Amino acid sequence: MEQKILKLIKKYNKIVIARHTGGDPDALGSTFAMKEIILKNFPKKEVYVAGTAISRFKFFGVHDKITDEMQDGALLIALDIPDIRRLDGVDFYKFSDVIKIDHHPEIDKFSNYQIVNEDASSACELVARFAYKCNLKMTKHAAECLFMGIVADTNRFLFGANKKETYQTVLQLIEKEHINPNELYEILYKKPMSEVRLEGFISLNMKVTKNGLGYVKISDENLKELKTTSASVGGLMNNYNFIDGLICWVVFTEDKKNNVIRASARSRGVKINKLFEQYNGGGHVYACGAKLNSFSEANEIIDKLDDLCYEYHNNDL
Repeated sequence: MEQKILKLIKKYNKIVIARHTGGDPDALGSTFAMKEIILKNFPKKEVYVAGTAISRFKFFGVHDKITDEMQDGALLIALDIPDIRRLDGVDFYKFSDVIKIDHHPEIDKFSNYQIVNEDASSACELVARFAYKCNLKMTKHAAECLFMGIVADTNRFLFGANKKETYQTVLQLIEKEHINPNELYEILYKKPMSEVRLEGFISLNMKVTKNGLGYVKISDENLKELKTTSASVGGLMNNYNFIDGLICWVVFTEDKKNNVIRASARSRGVKINKLFEQYNGGGHVYACGAKLNSFSEANEIIDKLDDLCYEYHNNDL
């Protein structure tokens, strides 16, 4: 499949690369790295990256404002996304062809040219493996983007990095592209004091049910007091992975600007992705998100997650 995808990339002079809404380091790293890899090997092509800019991740690159002209008759490369409706910044139906590279459980099969591997640690790992299998040249910055995406999605290799291919890919990035992991860790994990205080707020206000579900609701007023935004929550979710007695946890954050309640959830055994797909969201089996209309929907999810935790405890899953 890698050679078929490469052939399709060679065919098009106009290429748009997109990822899921609310881009994280894996989504951002894979898209900007793919752009640089294509331009390094085919410098005459027009390559654009779609999506809403995320200020704390400026290191990865600058997003393009996608116009109809850029999309019409172009090739779309969709990375780190299992379904069409969560594509950020593009109109899927304007493109002539689509390539999909992803590591989530598949929701939409929207391309005949796809690499979908749930066992891969990240979309960044899959992009790196694609580039090396096709003997494509890579810029140092592209390699840095890919490394940070792998590190972030595995939480520094604590989970999701259970295949030797992940470590082999990381070793190639370090040895072949001469990247410095220590410098990249500092870029990726340095955070403002407001985010530290947000983590403290979550820890102090998390309610835990007898079934092992932890949940927190954060209002717009809370965010203003903490001098932070709803976008900061996602980067903190993995910090609760090793708390005894907690098997599933969810944070609901009011996003006044976009008039939604952002839900972010993690689990250590309870399968939660199907539930979040019912609420205009989804993700991995044990790591999901959604955009809700109200805190009333948040209450529904809390009740349903608690039921799933109860069933999990009783071995009914």
